[in-house]
Amino acid sequence: MPFGKFIVIPIFVAIQAASMMLLAPFIKTLGVGEGGLATWIAFQAWAMYFLAGCKVKTALKVLAGYIGGIAASIVIFELGDYLAVDVGMDFYWGYAIAVLIIVVPIISMEKVPGLNLIPAWFIGAGVFFGIMGLLNYEHTVAGYKTAVVPEVVACAVGLAYGWVTVTFRGWYEAKVGAKAL
Repeated sequence: MPFGKFIVIPIFVAIQAASMMLLAPFIKTLGVGEGGLATWIAFQAWAMYFLAGCKVKTALKVLAGYIGGIAASIVIFELGDYLAVDVGMDFYWGYAIAVLIIVVPIISMEKVPGLNLIPAWFIGAGVFFGIMGLLNYEHTVAGYKTAVVPEVVACAVGLAYGWVTVTFRGWYEAKVGAKAL
């Protein structure tokens, strides 16, 4: 496809990205700053849509992986806290052992259809750890809920944006008679 026709695709994606930034303050999920959509999470999930193969079925695997990563993170927090506080183990050793134990079932999800997109588990867990740590949320049901909601909502928004990107590109390439790259 000649650049003159191709440029429409990057412009469309730029408009999408700008629309997400404009939409962000109206999606009230994160109790930090302005309290809007956590766009950094939505942009990660948008990228994951492409990395997962640009299909709705794999987008659901991304969402399942993010949720699984969140659940695994909560178990790591609880087990790490238990080992460090209740057992009296050094904080770093307690969490290292918790991670050692929990990563085994996470990697084992590779054998479970629908839950086998392991990178999404790690990104979902990393985002959750980031929210919990950066915002200093307590390891309680209320603290976890405060972090879960914005992550899952932002993930869903990012995946929807990925779907729109791919749908538009397919439509546009068919219209101008170009083949996908």
